[in-house]
Amino acid sequence: MKPVMDDWRHLLAHGTNHAADSGAAGDPAALARAETAFPVRINAYYRGLIGEPDDPLGRQVIPSVAELDDPGGVADPLGEDADMPVPHLVHRYPDRVLLLVTYQCAVYCRFCTRKRTVGRLPTPTVAETQVAVDYIRRTPRIRDVIVSGGDPFLLSDDRLSGILGLLRAVPTVQILRVDTRVPCVLPQRVTDALCRELSHHHPVYVNTHFNHPREVTPEARAACERLVDHGIPVGNQTVLLKGVNDDPATVKELVQRLLAIRVKPYYLYQCDPVQGTAHFRTSVTKGLEILAALRGHTSGMAVPTYVIDAPGGGGKVPLLPEGVVEMSEERVVVRNFEGKLFTYDAGGTRAAVK
Repeated sequence: MKPVMDDWRHLLAHGTNHAADSGAAGDPAALARAETAFPVRINAYYRGLIGEPDDPLGRQVIPSVAELDDPGGVADPLGEDADMPVPHLVHRYPDRVLLLVTYQCAVYCRFCTRKRTVGRLPTPTVAETQVAVDYIRRTPRIRDVIVSGGDPFLLSDDRLSGILGLLRAVPTVQILRVDTRVPCVLPQRVTDALCRELSHHHPVYVNTHFNHPREVTPEARAACERLVDHGIPVGNQTVLLKGVNDDPATVKELVQRLLAIRVKPYYLYQCDPVQGTAHFRTSVTKGLEILAALRGHTSGMAVPTYVIDAPGGGGKVPLLPEGVVEMSEERVVVRNFEGKLFTYDAGGTRAAVK
């Protein structure tokens, strides 16, 4: 029998599920309204990593009265519901779909884009998932399926493997991806048995979600490396959050720690304008400043792509610090990571760089 602190089910069951016992500060009635607007879940493992309620980890999961003051927030900022040809399936890009297989998570992040569904809707039935798979089968341009939620790693090994098997049986599906925050927030769930089930459906990729260097614990490292050792590449999608990681030093430390555990920094997301997140949202200028501080000052492998997920269903739009100062058919003037200007022959007729 596993020790209870190694048993992910025990850690999930013995966490914090109410604002009143989460360490949240503020008027109890207001906090109760925040909990009504979005449920509270902080499993026992992640709760043990939090120092003060407003520290970078606590801020992500402990409810705040600030969530009630967001006149600009919207329920479905990315317009996902409008891109659902069948329930639980988002089809926005021509060759990719997002399959939602559960609406439960190991923690409920207060900045979650899917607050309208996460912690509220029941897990889709086998029959409902089959409807989505049937849509994929009769839409041959779909070659890449992202299995998400909620958190797919909260499903049983058999259930998740069964879903991946249904998708792998579709001849036109080439790539399977699983989006999960579990390796960060409940790493005990990433067992050898789970990894073996995933590896039966290769090529399978996992994208996880670390936002702060303190989340890269020995347990999280073991979980990520277990996935990689089973042949499953792991990427990371960080959300830029005020008071959590909105400074270059924090993000630099995070991406370097991730590479050290064989996790590739993939995206740095601008926080979506979902209801109740005004206190998390930074300026786009701040994101560009952080990206500029990474480029040339750490390995290129450590530099994520900074993106805005365009409101209303526009999709991901990458943003870059201004590198091109001037451009014509004859020459390009560029600025490097030190701020120095260089002129390059744009026409390709001369090999020399001036």
